[in-house]
Amino acid sequence: MRISWNAVFSTAAAFVFCLVTSAAAQHLTMPGAVELRSFTQLASLGSDTGRSLPGAARPLSDQGRKRVATRSPSPTAQDEDAPTALDQNTFAGMPKAVGNEQWRCLTEAIYFEARGEPIKGQVAVGEVILNRVDASNYPDTVCRVVNQGTGRMHACQFSYTCDGQDEVVNDQASWDMAGKIARHLLDGAPRALTGDATHYHADYVSPNWARVYPRTATLGRHIFYKQIPGA
Repeated sequence: MRISWNAVFSTAAAFVFCLVTSAAAQHLTMPGAVELRSFTQLASLGSDTGRSLPGAARPLSDQGRKRVATRSPSPTAQDEDAPTALDQNTFAGMPKAVGNEQWRCLTEAIYFEARGEPIKGQVAVGEVILNRVDASNYPDTVCRVVNQGTGRMHACQFSYTCDGQDEVVNDQASWDMAGKIARHLLDGAPRALTGDATHYHADYVSPNWARVYPRTATLGRHIFYKQIPGA
């Protein structure tokens, strides 16, 4: 029997061609097809190669972490978005507050001056009164601060004491909340909302002193100021 070497070479070439095309076919995708990978796979790819994917968050260096840790607070940190945790829930679990005459005077002032304000706004009014108690140029008790100038035309310091209306409590829930806030402050809670403010006014009026004293905070409808010594 005679062997045809041309036939052998043709058969071998055809076998090799089949192997090559089969291997190549495993790495081909259809035109326009997209290979999908999970986010975890992509993140792993970036990590393995030492590169970050476009838009991916990069871990902070030690220096970067230090910059974040020492970042200065926003200049409006004492405004309504202040981080101080004071809201309805802060006082909801407290028992009904009681106290002496000074507690009642502070409760009354918070109730009549700010019961329609958010909780922080009510606390802020209480802060102002206690800041005045601590200041050398104001009376040294809550009741004297609240009633300073009462009965004299344009001399009262808190408008509800000279508006000609009787101080009648007709909203018991708001009175109870004011009492809790007063108790909270008189018991030594930090005064962290108003920046040591001694004055405030509603945002729809503009007293003369508001052009002299620096503004320290805005909470609800009230704007707060700190009196400058000698001004």
